[in-house]
Amino acid sequence: MQEAARVAVDLGAESCRVSLLRWINSEPVVEVIHRIPNGPLRSGDSLCWPLTRILAGLEEGLRKAAAAAPEGIGSIGVDGWSVDYVRLAPSGKMLREPFCYRDERATATKEAADRIISSFDLYQRTGTYPLKINTVYQLLADPAAGAEGENQKIDSRAPWVMFPEFVLYWLSGRRVAEYTNATHTGLVNLKTGNWDAELFALLGLPLEAAPPIVPSGTVLGPLIGPLAQLDAFRATQIIAPATHDTASAIAGIPTDLSSAAYISSGTWSLVGTITRDPVTTKHAFDAGYTNIGAAAGGLLFHSLINSMWVLKQCMDAWAADGRRWSIENLVQEAAELGSAATGVLDMDAETLMLDNGMPRRINSELARLGFDVIPDVAGNEPLFARTIFESLALRYASATANLEKMLGRKLERIHMIGGATRNKFLVGLTEQQTGLKVEIGETESSTIGNLAVQLAASEATGDRATPATVREWAGRICKQ
Repeated sequence: MQEAARVAVDLGAESCRVSLLRWINSEPVVEVIHRIPNGPLRSGDSLCWPLTRILAGLEEGLRKAAAAAPEGIGSIGVDGWSVDYVRLAPSGKMLREPFCYRDERATATKEAADRIISSFDLYQRTGTYPLKINTVYQLLADPAAGAEGENQKIDSRAPWVMFPEFVLYWLSGRRVAEYTNATHTGLVNLKTGNWDAELFALLGLPLEAAPPIVPSGTVLGPLIGPLAQLDAFRATQIIAPATHDTASAIAGIPTDLSSAAYISSGTWSLVGTITRDPVTTKHAFDAGYTNIGAAAGGLLFHSLINSMWVLKQCMDAWAADGRRWSIENLVQEAAELGSAATGVLDMDAETLMLDNGMPRRINSELARLGFDVIPDVAGNEPLFARTIFESLALRYASATANLEKMLGRKLERIHMIGGATRNKFLVGLTEQQTGLKVEIGETESSTIGNLAVQLAASEATGDRATPATVREWAGRICKQ
């Protein structure tokens, strides 16, 4: 009998994917079965995710997976971006479409929280770098029951669940917070690995609204609902992989990273490495490094860098003006420019984190830093792109240099994963600026890691899969 197939659901800020792993001649073969375009939408003054549309697309994709795998599907796992969450009504339905982390509602609540506990004290307590997009500040922005106005459908006491775990809840009926994703909230105690009850009380957040934390690879139970009636899903188990997409992406790297850095480059870039112990020094705090749970043990110690979001926002602005470019053409023409960019951006600048009007925002930053602006006219798009790529490579170089200082050791190489691995120009700039060899990993590494954790969990004899077994499965899948 043919071995059961597996499904990985990857929730991306621009595209959600349903991928199917099947065994062909006893070897794993992964195929993207369905893609769902995604992106935050404006609802009045708020920026929200179209969760209802996403779920409808996921159901369509899962039905396609069932039709393509007559041997049956053994498990489904879900990973996605961090920090965003869904509030639930007593019926278990979502109270409203969830906010996007780029909504500005948490600005005031972070300022208020900083007056209760300093950002550095919070950092030492949780290991999570205190960005205003973090779940803790978003939760504080939810009004109390009975509040009036646009957000009146939100009850701060209502149960909540992180975004990918909501999809797992939709599939299994079990509400949990998987450890790697929970650590991204800014509410998990570094010493206990569980919710920090004292911190919840200090900030006035109801602990009873938070879901229980479970480790990567936890089997949540059988698939429920209408999909369970399909033959391929009759014995399907729902598994929480590393639900944080970066943790899944790093789990998809089959090589040991003890002497290497990783760069996960996409909408955001993460530059870091795996550590056994947290690093919460003042140097790490000042340099913007965070400590996030890794799949099957350890911590991801990395810096979060604004990345291809900046270029995507430029491309959207140009398209609205009738100037349409493919990323491939932009990269090619940026590389062919006769000289380097005339200015360098601070990729961490607050204004570059926001949506709309990105070419104008870039020019404001260039002017602020004393560089010449780039006229936003047809033909100058590759110069904007080159400025972004050169700025990003310089930021990678500063991030890896900081890593070496904080860890007290030299890095030997960089393993790059994510969509930017297709950008050979950026890869070359990164090697040039860091002085380190860049080895190219999987574009869809989060899918590989999602599946690797599922497979490792399915054969685990103890409480959880080990890093070695996850790497072994990642290696098998990558060889397809």
